[in-house]
Amino acid sequence: MVKVGIAGVTGYGGRELLRLLLAHPNAEVVAATSTTEVGVRVADRLPAFGKLCDLTFEAFDAEALAKKCDVVYVGVPSTESMAPVSALRAAGVRVIDLGPDFRLKDTKAFRQYYKTDHAAPALLNESIYGLPSIHRNELKAAQLVAGPGCYPITAILPLLPLLERTSVSAPIVMDSVSGISGAGRSLKEAYHFPEMNENVWAYKVGIHQHTPEIEQEIGHRALVQFTPHVGPYTRGILTTLTVRPSGPVDLDECYARYKREPFVRVLGEGSLPEVKNVRASNFCDFGWVNDNRTGNIIIVSAIDNLMGGTAGIAVQCMNIMFGIEETAGLIQAGVSI
Repeated sequence: MVKVGIAGVTGYGGRELLRLLLAHPNAEVVAATSTTEVGVRVADRLPAFGKLCDLTFEAFDAEALAKKCDVVYVGVPSTESMAPVSALRAAGVRVIDLGPDFRLKDTKAFRQYYKTDHAAPALLNESIYGLPSIHRNELKAAQLVAGPGCYPITAILPLLPLLERTSVSAPIVMDSVSGISGAGRSLKEAYHFPEMNENVWAYKVGIHQHTPEIEQEIGHRALVQFTPHVGPYTRGILTTLTVRPSGPVDLDECYARYKREPFVRVLGEGSLPEVKNVRASNFCDFGWVNDNRTGNIIIVSAIDNLMGGTAGIAVQCMNIMFGIEETAGLIQAGVSI
């Protein structure tokens, strides 16, 4: 039984993680930390876990967590995990970071996109990008896992096999729309109901921090023009990728690598995914259309940003790290109604 701690349970990703781990056949959650709820019962703060979780929030203490945990998940806001992750690694415990702080290997790019210097650059050498279908072998011995961004997953999975077989003659255009939960739990006027309802907008056009992450994980084989949008629904991401290959490419052959992947569903040509079919699941679905008129390939992919984009894929990484059946605690269909 893997002893698990969670630093940062009250965020949306942390709540989903706790939900999964409480039902996991090979894991036991032994600690939950909070900066604002110390001494409060988890079930009192998060009533959904009544009769399921008897833990009380405790203060973050890396040494104490290391003594009772085999792995600690860190789910705190962007740029705030460097200190706790560093402390946990110094204490000798394995870490899965849900945030972006250890994804980018290039500290200059981190500074450019996150507007701060990286406080633990030495740990970047040991961090493994937590996308199992690409980094499964490295994850087996990983001591620090950097959970991938939700938007990047929808791009990397369909793009990498394609770009390994052909080049592109123009930057890849990536348009994505995410549910509001992707913005996190912090209150912002833009996400109040009257502002968000019946509304969709683009943001961080040309400067989004997931752009260098995507380009890193596709091996810098192409530039990506990424435009994210937020829509008036709770969870899920739908991404459209417009790719112009330099020559003919057999996409069925490209994506044959995913036949044995438990959570990648290749729908095929002419079959496009919908968010409702992956909601509350760990699946990534994608399909495509060959546009003979323009010479472009249009790929559409979908994930649940809180599951296949955060908590679910983090549990999948844990399973690999500890030699557990990779799908343990994760076999469930999307909530399609």
